Amino acid sequence: MAPATAPVPASTDPVRSDEAPPQDLLAVPVRHWGRWIAAVAAVTALTGLVGSLANNANLHWDIVGRYLFAGLVFDGLVTTLWLTAAAMVLALALGTLVAVMRRSTNPVLYSLATAFVWVFRGTPLLVQIIFWGYAGALYKHVMIGVPFTHITFLQADTNSLLTPAVAALLALGLNEAAYASEIIRAGIQSVDEGQTEAAYSLGMRPALTMRRIVLPQAMRVIIPPMGNESINMLKMTALVSVISAHDLMSNIQDVYAQNYQVIPLLVVASIWYLILVTLLSFPQSWLERRYGRGITRSGRTSPLRRLLTGAATRLPALGAGPNHQKG
Repeated sequence: MAPATAPVPASTDPVRSDEAPPQDLLAVPVRHWGRWIAAVAAVTALTGLVGSLANNANLHWDIVGRYLFAGLVFDGLVTTLWLTAAAMVLALALGTLVAVMRRSTNPVLYSLATAFVWVFRGTPLLVQIIFWGYAGALYKHVMIGVPFTHITFLQADTNSLLTPAVAALLALGLNEAAYASEIIRAGIQSVDEGQTEAAYSLGMRPALTMRRIVLPQAMRVIIPPMGNESINMLKMTALVSVISAHDLMSNIQDVYAQNYQVIPLLVVASIWYLILVTLLSFPQSWLERRYGRGITRSGRTSPLRRLLTGAATRLPALGAGPNHQKG
């Protein structure tokens, strides 16, 4: 058995009052030199590119300034904006219906919804736009009546009914509805099945359960990607220029087909698309933060804000110098 050790007596030396307190430790952040080198290289390359474009005489900045606020450009912007809004409304309404049909236990409804998604998501949007634009070559008249009989309730000329704007709206809306249905279906599937069972136990019908219980909770998953789809729809409206729908790109093409100033007028179109996308990005970002509360990490800041915050906190310390002491 090991002998017991006597306890070490506590030190009885008095604390010297003339000793200076330890100096505060200065925390020095880790230097990421690779990031700074990459940032300097990227800024240098970007500066060179911008300077080259600004000094390039072939861009004809005077022509860009002349057509940037021209009346035909604003006419095209109006068409572009209403096409975007109307196509998204059509896509949301039809996409919700198709998403519900794809979750139906009815094999006919499920098959029809699956075939719709298969066709409109499986063919290029440009092909669909051209198809709707030239639908008059397939059917000279649009008729509503009893199938396989001569009973007709309504008949109209196809070319008069399907104007370029209407054809563009149908192509954009139906194509987007196929993608929107998958987003909405994913949102519906994200809602716990217990919510539906609880609604059924209270006597709610399936349609009422979907409208009052499931869809409001699915908005958390549906809204953010649909905001991104709206921005994408704004840019896809440029494709309807192939059927001369009088959108922004169509009017731009009409001008450079006459004066042959292709690059300057494409710069005009690009500037306006960038402005519109930037304006739509603000509500889209707000919707992402609003409906992402509770599922995304809070307190995340952008790299630019972190850079500015870090510079603001380091400048006073650098100005004080290493010999700065607390008073």
